[in-house]
Amino acid sequence: MKIAYFTQSLLSCWNHGNAHFLRGVLSELSAAGHQVRAHEPAAPWSLTNLLADHGEDGLAPFRHLYPELVTTPFTTVGDVDAALDGADLVVVHEWNEPWLVAHIGRVRRSGGRFLLLFHDTHHRAVSDPAAIRTFDLTAYDGVLAFGRTLADVYARWGWEDRVFVWHEAADVRRFRPPAEEGPRDGLVWIGNWGDGERSAELEQFLLRPAAAADLPLDVYGVRYPDEAQHLLARHGARFRGWLPNACAPEVFARHLATVHVPRRFYASILPGIPTIRVFEALACGIPLVSAPWSDSEGLFTPGKDYLVAASEAEMTRHLKTLRGDAALRTQLAAAGLATIRNRHTCAHRAGELLEIAGRLASAPVESAA
Repeated sequence: MKIAYFTQSLLSCWNHGNAHFLRGVLSELSAAGHQVRAHEPAAPWSLTNLLADHGEDGLAPFRHLYPELVTTPFTTVGDVDAALDGADLVVVHEWNEPWLVAHIGRVRRSGGRFLLLFHDTHHRAVSDPAAIRTFDLTAYDGVLAFGRTLADVYARWGWEDRVFVWHEAADVRRFRPPAEEGPRDGLVWIGNWGDGERSAELEQFLLRPAAAADLPLDVYGVRYPDEAQHLLARHGARFRGWLPNACAPEVFARHLATVHVPRRFYASILPGIPTIRVFEALACGIPLVSAPWSDSEGLFTPGKDYLVAASEAEMTRHLKTLRGDAALRTQLAAAGLATIRNRHTCAHRAGELLEIAGRLASAPVESAA
């Protein structure tokens, strides 16, 4: 099968979490013998920021660990048409311009023989529905939503049996426990500051508990303004800056534990959708403690795969316990890793995508509300 995926960027993971999952899924599809190619704008926002901060060296980890993945830049409609030529399956991510989404739909409507899917991995459907409504999806065969609560939004918009839950997952070819266990120390958090969507939560469930538990804290990510960096420093956290996602396993391997602090929308309006970091951390065999988050879809077993803290005090207690209880750390790491390998790898998701494509292949295109 020839598969074309239109993404904001495959090359760059700078403030672009979808690149993590996309790399893993396309890698699995390629390993299964499919002809896979990603297409991205010539100067996408994520890549532009990465190059401005780190130059070409910032791309080295991706190029080293994903040599089988091919990405092609597009600048014109002609480039897009060339990318669609001969494709069997086309997937368009929601972090693309409306003109691209609409043009690919027109090609599909005017005789394109490919199956066409829209992939949504963001909360804009509830936080800014007008932005999603700017996309013309009338010729699309289906929608891939990265959680049940998001899929329900599309169902209410008229997609019904043509919207599919397609969770993110871990790329276990790269994200795995270290081959040899070395010394571990302190706590690590890998995540972006963003637009203030969890600033208070980070202080409540990460910064103050880490200090109270006497656990050194390393923080990696981008878009930390001066005031955020000053806040980290006041709590004794060490700000490490951007981390290439491909390098995350070696960072996890040096720390005792990590923390999941969901953005506000995923803790309230869209519960049940974890960040990609949950999958990746558990795949690397590091104990994880989560701030309040409802695993409403039963992806994991809270209390077994990871610990849950309902309050700042409980987070502090969990971190203190993990600091001194090696057996508990081993137990949590083993359980979380087993769940990932049994249910949540990119190979699982590649199979799910092919199954969805098979179900839709003969279905007629109908206009969604």
